[in-house]
Amino acid sequence: MQKRYLTTPIYYANGLPHLGHLYTSIVADVLALHWRQCGHETLLLTGTDEHGINIQRTAEAAGRTPKEQVDSVSEAFRETFRKFGLTRFDIFMRTTDESHMRGAQYFWKQIAGRKTPKGNENIYKGHYEGWFCAPCAAFKSDDELTVVEGGGNPLCNDHERSVERISEESYFFRLSDYEDALIRILEEEPQRIEPESRRNEVLAFVRRGLQDLSISREVKSVSWGIPVPGDSNHVMYVWLDALSNYITALGYGSEDDSAFKKYWGGAVHLVGKDILRFHTVYWWSFLKAAGLDLPIKVFSHGMWLDSKGRKMGKTLGNVVELEDLRSRFPVDSIRYFVLRDMVFGQDGNFGYQNLLERANADLANGLGNLASRTVSMIQKYRGGQVPGSTAEEVERLFPGFGESLSEARERFLRGFGEFQLNQGIESVWGIVRRTDLFISDNKPWALAKDPEKHADLDTVLRVAWESLRWIVTMAYPVMPDSCSQLARLLGFEVGNPNELTPDVSIAGKVSDESAIVFPRLDKDEIMSDRQKEDGKDSNGVTEVRTEVAAPPENEYITIDDFLKVELRVGEIKVAERIPDADKLLRFEIDLGEGRNRQILAGLAEHYDPDTLIGRKVVVVANLKPRKMRGLESEGMICAASLENSDDKPSIATFLEDVNIGARVK
Repeated sequence: MQKRYLTTPIYYANGLPHLGHLYTSIVADVLALHWRQCGHETLLLTGTDEHGINIQRTAEAAGRTPKEQVDSVSEAFRETFRKFGLTRFDIFMRTTDESHMRGAQYFWKQIAGRKTPKGNENIYKGHYEGWFCAPCAAFKSDDELTVVEGGGNPLCNDHERSVERISEESYFFRLSDYEDALIRILEEEPQRIEPESRRNEVLAFVRRGLQDLSISREVKSVSWGIPVPGDSNHVMYVWLDALSNYITALGYGSEDDSAFKKYWGGAVHLVGKDILRFHTVYWWSFLKAAGLDLPIKVFSHGMWLDSKGRKMGKTLGNVVELEDLRSRFPVDSIRYFVLRDMVFGQDGNFGYQNLLERANADLANGLGNLASRTVSMIQKYRGGQVPGSTAEEVERLFPGFGESLSEARERFLRGFGEFQLNQGIESVWGIVRRTDLFISDNKPWALAKDPEKHADLDTVLRVAWESLRWIVTMAYPVMPDSCSQLARLLGFEVGNPNELTPDVSIAGKVSDESAIVFPRLDKDEIMSDRQKEDGKDSNGVTEVRTEVAAPPENEYITIDDFLKVELRVGEIKVAERIPDADKLLRFEIDLGEGRNRQILAGLAEHYDPDTLIGRKVVVVANLKPRKMRGLESEGMICAASLENSDDKPSIATFLEDVNIGARVK
């Protein structure tokens, strides 16, 4: 059994919770549930970061004290988490807690009492003059700023707000002495930052050269902070204060540091890409300076964009209001959507239409329908008793049944183990689709009418029930409330997915209740007062034409024309059907770019999507993105078919083993 320590960022107590906060917290909750389900002792932390100039100014503007301000915001986070079922955190950290402030000061003294890798003092006093962004709580270099035409203070590139010119006495951390050590860690231990593209960004930043870091502000400028040990005229830099919460929460710097000794060796930080640098370059250097181990991993996820791919903001009016979201959708549907639709580590598009389609297709029509008809058939045909079968009978009707479950479970565990959560979930829904197809092909309603086929009926019902036992067990961390309800209706307890074994003989009894766990969501009702997302119909659907007209006879192109088409080798990571689209499949394809491309192709009538996962294909990589069925397609899969023929198109692929991303010439 492993000891694991999982953290969200502690959220800055200068504003109310938003979708980004909710997303990170959901992911953390899901991972912690999964690890605990697998038998790992797991500690989960979240909380609020409560010091700094931003909070001081916000409180002053509101006529409050800073403590009143952070108390209000911290409680707003707790209340939001309660509404979304996020109540399984072991620690809700607040940096205004006395224990944290003592621990942060102890951390400062440990850093100050040691030397840098080059033998210099870690902390020294000097004078700082530079541009400071209050929302970032960070000093900005010239390449992080935008010059304002006509003069005036430049703008922070991240927040597009004016920065301030700060000139005052400051304590400095000798960050420049940690440049070589950081480069060595990033090159020799690449797994410490994921995804790889984010590690490369951090490595590039460090290689450009590090400057010493101002780590204090004078009290006359910022009074709301933790006093610097031994100097009451200064307060600690907010990031040194905030980052140390991950260890002070475990008792670091206190008389009882047993939790720190027990859990810190298994620390994993989940952070948004906008704060990755602070959680690696700064945090790792602070830890090295204090003589402490680094976290085993920092995973940087992407941002939610709106349905048109735009950054969410109040200026555009496209912010998702959490109260509105919660009032319209079940919590488990929201959890499933954000995990299924965002490739963890990349940006994703969030829209009510997308959420509706995913919830109705995958949950109501998919898992929900499978569970409902399985329970109702066992009630109707076998009085609620789950029939047994034999391995031989199952193999006759469903060849490779046990192997297919085990393979799906391995893909699921691998996906969650590698933080590819959407791929793990897709492997579970592959079982949903195969089981639905198995039931439809074997028609248990017809078998029930033929006394000579009752053994086959038992086998069909047993396969459906056994499949659901595996599905619900694996999906439990994603939708804990719904899966607990399904397990109760189906008559089993959710266990450790690692311990699942195909068993078609164990006894079981389903409930006599209705098994509608995922009712179909009413699109018209939910979207009635929402702005139409694509400016077309309520579905955001436009007519899709997949045919390409043939060029006129003898109309040739030049080699230069051909070279404009960039053909690349891609590996299909995800393949699935699109709700209410008979022809289209949605793919996520790895082209070696550090993120997967979403590509739509009209192959649904000819290919089972599960058979395409892992196949290497030829992709037109520089095709202008276009919207189909409200989804953006970022390329084209090449396939061969005869003109005006109904023959199945053949996807262009390779006999040899070729590298992902290689150019096809």
